[in-house]
Amino acid sequence: MSYENWKVQAQNFPVIDVRHLQGNFFPGLKRKAMGMEAGEGFTVIQTFEPHPLYAAMDALGFEHHTEQTGPAEFRVSFCRVEKKDSGEDTPFKPLALLNYPMIDEELGRIAADFWSLTWQSEKRTLPYETRLLLSLANAVGAGRIRQATRELVKAYACGVESAALDDVFELLAWNQGIGYFSSEIGPSTLFQAYKLIKTQEKQGTERAQICRMLRETFGEKNAEVTVL
Repeated sequence: MSYENWKVQAQNFPVIDVRHLQGNFFPGLKRKAMGMEAGEGFTVIQTFEPHPLYAAMDALGFEHHTEQTGPAEFRVSFCRVEKKDSGEDTPFKPLALLNYPMIDEELGRIAADFWSLTWQSEKRTLPYETRLLLSLANAVGAGRIRQATRELVKAYACGVESAALDDVFELLAWNQGIGYFSSEIGPSTLFQAYKLIKTQEKQGTERAQICRMLRETFGEKNAEVTVL
């Protein structure tokens, strides 16, 4: 379906103005979205184009249409075209970016545009899965185990084989050193997620079930992983 199929009813969608809201407004927005039927929707007003919302709402079965109606005003209409229960097929939407307008609205716009350029631009040459593994390794190098764990879960959910993860962890041991690997990486959520994958694969667990286990154990409810 395309915007042409629902633009008439979009004129009557309720409007939600999130400009100047403090904190992460997505949980409330998601609750509202989950209660909607196909053909229903709402329009969000934000000071920048809210790229992080697109993937999150798409996973719930919504299409979107964006219009810039002013120098710092974007109106995005979301229409539900099919019902999806949880929107968790692809873990870790970049919803933490929605926190930046609390600091400064222009910073919020820059952060959202930077994320879109880095992860969504067609100019990128490396496959998405490869960039996730590079981001994982870079995060470990910077001491950001929380981010590294998220990248590992996303990579596996996107089809990266555990053999490729073996290579990554071998290189981490080589580049970070055995001592650092043993004391910092081994006990971390990052390595726990990796061990879950390896253990479950040896037991013959199906990949879809392993992905569900990863989301349950190392999802946003995990205090050592969440950024919300």
